[in-house]
Amino acid sequence: MKRMGARATQGDEGWVTWDLTETLTAGVDEAGRGPWVGPVVAAAVILDPDHPIEGLADSKKLTAQKRESLSLLIKKRALCYAIEEASVREIDELNILQATLLAMRRAVLSLALEPRQVLVDGNRLPKLPMTCHALVGGDDRVESISAASILAKVHRDHWCERLELDYPGYGFAKHKGYGTQAHALAMSTLGVTPWHRRSFAPVAKELIARPQLLSYPLDAPLKERGAKGRS
Repeated sequence: MKRMGARATQGDEGWVTWDLTETLTAGVDEAGRGPWVGPVVAAAVILDPDHPIEGLADSKKLTAQKRESLSLLIKKRALCYAIEEASVREIDELNILQATLLAMRRAVLSLALEPRQVLVDGNRLPKLPMTCHALVGGDDRVESISAASILAKVHRDHWCERLELDYPGYGFAKHKGYGTQAHALAMSTLGVTPWHRRSFAPVAKELIARPQLLSYPLDAPLKERGAKGRS
């Protein structure tokens, strides 16, 4: 039975209930678990109920132009937001799941306001000191998670576009690091970059075929933090 001011949804671990009346609720989502290259990005957002944003949805269901415009609105109207990364080195050392949870933890702890509850897209939770709920499909059902998915996606897409400038010919600006045929062909022709995830099978296979010593890029992840009333 649902209680007043609460919402319940059924997931892999039964019914999950969270408080709809809690305004200091952070939505959390990630971008970049599947690609062969680059950091995994997580965003956390606390929306302002007095300044709603129309059109929030799962970032994968939006056009690039719509994501860009919504990203600007989220940063302007949200009570606060934070975008964090886990590096390629951390992905290779921890595995992609643990690196994703680490990026999520960093994003929540970087918020200018401490949330009283955290809603995370998916079925796994980062280690955090506040109440957390995992919601499968939350990026399409909970506005704060939708907002986080948009910020994370836009941030990582911009990262891939910058990478294309340093490594022309790989097509990073187009395929965003995912394992497309064009990416595989470029990697076999041009080699593996320091930004490729060596723990991912296609990259590891290429390194075995063409062994070379590659240093990791410096761990200086791009991050962003914002809140109303702050520059």
